[in-house]
Amino acid sequence: MPTSSVGKITKPPQKIIKSERGVTLIELLVVVTIIALLAGISFPSVASGLDSLRLRSASNAMVAFLDTALDRSDRRQQAVEIRIVPRENVMTARSADDVFDRRLDLPEGLRITSVTPRPEGNAAVGNPDDPRRFLVYPGGSVPNVGIEIENKSGRRRLVSLDPITGVARSEIQGQ
Repeated sequence: MPTSSVGKITKPPQKIIKSERGVTLIELLVVVTIIALLAGISFPSVASGLDSLRLRSASNAMVAFLDTALDRSDRRQQAVEIRIVPRENVMTARSADDVFDRRLDLPEGLRITSVTPRPEGNAAVGNPDDPRRFLVYPGGSVPNVGIEIENKSGRRRLVSLDPITGVARSEIQGQ
C-alpha cells in the first residue's frame, strides 16, 4: 500500500509568458480615446461654469466698489462722483478734493450693457454707450443706479444701488 507524504505539497514552477506582461498599444489607445471623449464632453459645462463664476465675481467687485464710494462720502463728509463708461467697461469714483480716486475695470469677456436710469432728452443725449455720472452727497439720498453686465454667453447680472436702504446689491437678470 502506498504511503502518502505528510508535509508540503510542491507545485511545479509556472513560467511567466512574456506576451502577458505590460499593456499593448491598442489598449493604451483605447484608454486615451476614452479620456479624450470624456474631456470633450465635459469641457463646455466647465467653460460655462467659469464664465458664470467670472460674471458673479465681477458683479461682487462692482458692489464692493459702490459700497466703498458710499462709505467714503459718508465717513469723510465729501461728495463723491461715480462715473460709469460702458464703452470702456470702466467705473471710476473720485472725491471733490481728488484724494480719493478709484478705478474698476471689468475683466475681458464681460461688458456693461446698460446703465439706468437712462438720461432724458434728445437721442444724442440718450446714447447707452455715453459716460454716466452720479453724485453721492454726505447725508443725502443715494441715487437709484442700475448697472447691467453681460458675459459672452448672454448671462446677465444687475448691480444696483437701493435709494431707500443705501445698499449696493447684485442679482441675476433674465434667468
